[in-house]
Formats: sequence, structure tokens, C-alpha cells
Amino acid sequence: MSMIIILGLSLFTPFISFAITPDEEATGTIRGKVLTSDGRPAADVIVLLKETNQTTVSESDGAFAFSRVTPGNHEIVISLMGHNTIVEQVQVAAGKISRVTLKLTTSSKELQEVVVAGNQQKLIRTTTYDVAKIPLKNMENPQVYTTITKELLKQQLVFSVDDAMQNATGITKMWGATGRGGDGGSFYVSRGFVVQSQLRNGIAGNVTSRIDAANLDRIEVIKGPSATLFGNALTSYGGLINRVTKKPYDVTGGEVAIAAGSFGFNRVSADINTPLTKEKDVLLRVNAAYNYEGSFQDYGFSRGIALAPSLTYKASDRLTFNFDAEYYAGQNIGDQVFFFTYGMPISQLGADRADKLKLDYKRSYLGDNSLYQTYRNTNLFGQMNYRLSDKWSMQTNVTTTNSFSNGPSPYFYLLANDSISRNDQFTNNSTDRVVEIQQNFNGDFNIGGLRNRFVGGLDFFHRKSDQVFGGSTFDAIPSTGRIPTYTDFNRVNLDKFYSINGTGFPYLIKNMSNTYSAYISDVLNITDNFLVQAGLRADYFDFIGKYNDTTGKYDQGYTQFALSPKFGIVYQPLKDKISLFANYQNGFTNKTGNSFDGKVFKPEQANQIEGGVKVALLDGRLTGTVSYYDIKVKDLVRADPAHQNFSIQDGNQRSKGVEAEIVANPVRGLDIVAGYAYNDSKFEKANPDVEGLRPTTAGAPTTANLWVSYRLTSGAAKGLGIGFGGNYSSEIKVVNDNFVGTFSLPSYVVLNSSLFYEAKRLRFGLKVNNLTNKQYYTGYTTINPQRLRNVNASIAYKF
Repeated sequence: MSMIIILGLSLFTPFISFAITPDEEATGTIRGKVLTSDGRPAADVIVLLKETNQTTVSESDGAFAFSRVTPGNHEIVISLMGHNTIVEQVQVAAGKISRVTLKLTTSSKELQEVVVAGNQQKLIRTTTYDVAKIPLKNMENPQVYTTITKELLKQQLVFSVDDAMQNATGITKMWGATGRGGDGGSFYVSRGFVVQSQLRNGIAGNVTSRIDAANLDRIEVIKGPSATLFGNALTSYGGLINRVTKKPYDVTGGEVAIAAGSFGFNRVSADINTPLTKEKDVLLRVNAAYNYEGSFQDYGFSRGIALAPSLTYKASDRLTFNFDAEYYAGQNIGDQVFFFTYGMPISQLGADRADKLKLDYKRSYLGDNSLYQTYRNTNLFGQMNYRLSDKWSMQTNVTTTNSFSNGPSPYFYLLANDSISRNDQFTNNSTDRVVEIQQNFNGDFNIGGLRNRFVGGLDFFHRKSDQVFGGSTFDAIPSTGRIPTYTDFNRVNLDKFYSINGTGFPYLIKNMSNTYSAYISDVLNITDNFLVQAGLRADYFDFIGKYNDTTGKYDQGYTQFALSPKFGIVYQPLKDKISLFANYQNGFTNKTGNSFDGKVFKPEQANQIEGGVKVALLDGRLTGTVSYYDIKVKDLVRADPAHQNFSIQDGNQRSKGVEAEIVANPVRGLDIVAGYAYNDSKFEKANPDVEGLRPTTAGAPTTANLWVSYRLTSGAAKGLGIGFGGNYSSEIKVVNDNFVGTFSLPSYVVLNSSLFYEAKRLRFGLKVNNLTNKQYYTGYTTINPQRLRNVNASIAYKF
């Protein structure tokens, strides 16, 4: 770690001396905030520095800044369509910061309508709190992340996190949500590692089923090991997916929407907001949705409801409370999944690619729709924000997530001679519960004239699993042609099978653990253009043990301690336009057990080195990131080649690659979202069957995404737009074994298009997914056929 810091500082020492110039000492800085007439932060407002014709856009907290301003009198101008222009005089002095507050004549609700009417499509978000747990601009952050905004979700007629993730560079879905207690929604791959969306507003918020987008403001996809600020329980070495939810506002408003489409899809949703008191210090917002969709195959379905109320209480100018809840419930038949028979050579399948197998793409291989499970998620959140002073604030978070599932889950194994086995793995009233309590202290202060943005936190994470799995192989059938027993695989026959034969493989996950953590992170501005970030987490993991039904106690417990550091450097040769960055980031995973010689295993460690450039050009209308990363995972536990039934902890894995993304609004009405990612991942030290090979959970080496849309901004058809894009994935090896062989999912290009119209009170959308009716597959060491062409339409009324 110390060598990284020394190397980083030595690389940037010339820039430090270059950055502190007499020209900068002879200029000043303007920092300000834009507020609505009701005193709320005004985001996305264009602010003009008249003398230089320089513009910027206010952030989510209303903040804006101009640097290198010539001393003297200046005018700050805000002009909103249909409203009076605001002009504020500002006196700038050399080497000083001038502060100003601009108050609009519009309320927060009116401002939202102005933004829509003016067609400011906010696909670019420049500041966030959750990524660094401090308000930090993307150009100041040495970490790479992608923000998917609600405006993009509306353009693309997106109703779930799964569909939204098509816009995340380097992220591909491997497996759909199972709905089973303890799982975390769909499985994705990022930078060669599996990741799920298990965080909500930066803390635990697990949803095991398809995650509805009804209450989403945006999704933040944070790249690379991120244990320093987010711990290891809900993150991956490839990163994390954070859902940021909608917040209540202080006027009555909202929308109701209906949607329908292919395969029996139908949906109704509502977003209703209202103050509950005359003083508008208690605000309520409720998002709700009912969603049903069938399958492109002969059987399969998913139905569910999502209810997400949110309450804000502003106790004083300093103290605010937020209370949220999420309730998901429904039934589903899991997506079709084909596994490979353990140890069977791939040559016995007669094909080494999914599209060469003799499988009927449109057949579910189920007897009917009776093999469904029931799921529930109840998540509760509480937050207190208190401003201690102008420089310090604190935030307290309490969250509890509870998942439940019960019922069968069919899946299949590939057999030789063009046949498959039909299997079930059920859950029996399985539950999983997480409680997280987090306390953060934030500061924005100067030491020796240098600006510090600091977060220090304490975190308690408790997990209790009580999951009961069981199942068996039901039968074997031909995979193609006439199948006389096709309809036999149903709930009645499966229950009869269990009553006669019993359960083939009961499996229990009954355990409990507590994690106690403390962390700090500081962003230090050495100059206005050059900053460094350093952070450290201390993590104490207490695995209380596995529950023993015979004794009524938990046993096999253990404890582990881990340190997780991070470091970053940012230099901006052009302030807020070009940012050169580098980072070191760490992740870890607790490991239980010991080797043959009694040596106790320690936490597995992943360390990332990354560097690149971020740009924000055309007055912020074009943003982009290009980066190179190298992740090394050490202390992997693997089978001991010298001692059967024992393991050793000496494995290594390496994952490196390049990512590039761009989000742009180059001309009025035109939006572009594009990304490219290449990943090279392999086991450097592992068992002989996989050593030197790409892991089967690493996904595709090359992926790309594109979305281009254009909206008319004037004339009789103002608000009418069209969008087109798609996703590319190179070949994926879901079996990659030196002895068994290799099996691949072929590369694919999937295209989508949309037609949309937005006015003050009405929004209409029409979306065609998989435009060319492409047959393609994803997989998590499996073969998962994906949905064929489907058309959806939606209409919403806003009030």
C-alpha cells in the first residue's frame, strides 16, 4: 500500500508544481447554491457566468461552481423558460472563494415541469453521495461508476432493474432472479466476477425476486472491489449495484400508468406524492405496481406486486427523518436453466455450442404452469440526517430485509444421446434476514488551507439464514421430437413422486453471523485541480455458527479480522473538463476451515490497480470514461492435491481489462449512451483441471452497449422521440476444463427500439425488444435461453 502511495505521488509531483501557478493565485472561485421558492435544492438548472459566457449545471444538492474567475464584479444569470430571469452580482477577489445563493421564483414541483417542458434530458448525472459516501463530483472521484437515470428508463420503457442494466458498460446478466429466500435478485457479471443488486441507497436492501423499477430514481453501478466503504457481504470483486430510490417532495403530484404487451404482459403502476401537513414538514410518497408476464415458451410465468411507501419528516432546519418500506410478493416459475452433468465429457453431448444442441427453443419442458413458487420480501428502512454545523453532519441508517420462499423450482440436466433429466429443487418456508445499522459522520473543512471532504462510519451487519432446500430428479426425456411423457412434469405428479420416493437431497442453510466494522475516507484537495483520496476499513466477522437441531445450539463458529484500504489520485489539467485518475481498491471474502496441517484459513483478498481518464466537455453535455484495471485475487481456497477431502489456501486469479463509456447530449434533443468492455480473466494458480483457464463464471470477454435517441424540441410534435440501440456479447465459455472439455454460448447482438412522446400531463411509449427475434443464451455455468421478440406499450397520466 505504501509503495502505491509513494509511486502515485511521484508520478503526480510535476503536476502539483505545475498546478500552483501565479495565474491561479491571481484568480478567484465562485461557489453557489440554487434553491427553489420553497427552499429546496434546485437540480439541473443552467447557471451562466455572463462575462465569460461560461455555463454549468446545478447538482442534486443545488450546488454549482466557477473556477479561475478574474477578480472584479461579475454577473450570475439563471434563465428558465416562462419565468423571470434572475441576475445576481458577485464580487470576486484574488485567491478567495465568493459564495452566493440564488433563489428561484418556482417551487420544486414547478421546476420539474420546466425541466420536462424544456427537454433537458438528464441522462448525465455529475454528482452523487452514495458512491463515496460524501457529495463528490464524478470528475473528482478516482473510482469508475455508471449512473442509469430515470429519464433513460422512461425512454426505453424499462420496468425492472434487469432491463435497466443493459445500459451498464461491461455488465451482462447471467441468470434471472430465482425468488428464493437468501438469493439477491438476478446474477450479473462485472470485470469477471459475479455481482447482484443487494444495496439500496448505499445500505442493505436485498430483493430476491425480479426487482421492479417503480420506485427507482437511478441505478449506480460501481466498479471494482469496494469493501472499504461497503463491506464484503453485499459486494463483489467486480463491484456493486446500488439502487437509489425516489424521495418525497413538498407539493401534491404524481402519475398513474398502464402497460401491456407480448406474452400476456400487463402492468399497472402509480406514483403518488403529497404533503401531510400545512407546514409541509411531513411528506408522503407511495410507489406501487402490479406486473404479470408469461413466457415465450409454452409454459412459464411471473406475477407480483411491489409496494414502496416513503415518508419524510423535517423536524427542523437541521434534523430530517426518512422512513421507507418495500414489499414484494408473488409467484413465479424460474427461467429455464440447463446444467451440465458433473464429470461427463462434453464430447458425449454431440455438440460444444448451445445453438448446436438438439433443444427446442420454444419448449419449456414443463407439463403445465403448476410448478411455481411463492415469494415475499419485506424491507424496512429508517434514516436520520442531522446537520451539526456548517461543516459537519451525521447520518444514521437502520435497515432490515426479510425474504421468504416456498415451493418447487424446476431445472434440467443435459444428458448424452439428445436427452435431458427433469429435476426440482424446492424451498420449504425458507427465510433470510439481514439487519444493518450504520452511523456516518461527514465533514467538509479546511486544514492548513487544504480542503478535506471526510466520512467516518461505524457499521453493524447481522444475518440469519433459515433456508430449507430439497429436491430430486423426476425423470429423463428426449430433448427433441415427440415426447410422450412431456406433460407428466407437474405439481400433482411431483408431490406424488416425493410421497413415494422421498426427497433426494435435503440441504439446509441455517446459520447466523455478525459483522462489526469501522471505516474512514478522506478526499484532500492539494490544489483545486489535484486531489488524493485515502480510506481504510477495519472489519471483524463473527460467524456464530450453524444451527444444530439435535442440540438446539449454533456450533462450528469462528471469527476473522480484515483490513480493507483504498487510495486514489485525481488530477484535472482542465478543471471540470478533463480528469486523469488512478486508484487502488481492495475487497475480501471471509473463509472458514483449515488445511491438513491445521492452519486456519484467512480472508481471501482482491486488490485492484486502475487508471484512466474522465471527460466532461461541451459544457457538460458530453461525458466519458476510459480506464484500464488489473484485479489480483489471492488466498483462494482449492482442493489439496496431496490430501483427499482437505483444502489448501494458495490459489490465485487475475482479471484485467479495459472499459470505455460515453453519455452525451451533443445537440438539443439527441441523446447517446454507449459503452465497450474487454476482460481477460484466468486462474493463475488452481487445480489442474482449470489452471490457466478463464473461469466459467467470468462471462463474456467482450461486451458493448449502445442507445441513441432523438426527441423533437419544437413544433406541433414537440416531445415526440425515437430510440434505437442494443447489446453485443462475445462467446461465453460456460464449461472450460482441461479434462472435461469446453462448451460455449455463441456471441450475439440483440437490438431494441422505442417510440415515445412526453408532454406536460401525458407520456406514451412503445418498445420493441429483440427486434430481430434473435435466439441467444446467457449462463452462470449453465445454458439459459433468452426471450424472443416482444412488444410493449405504456401510457401514463401525470398530475
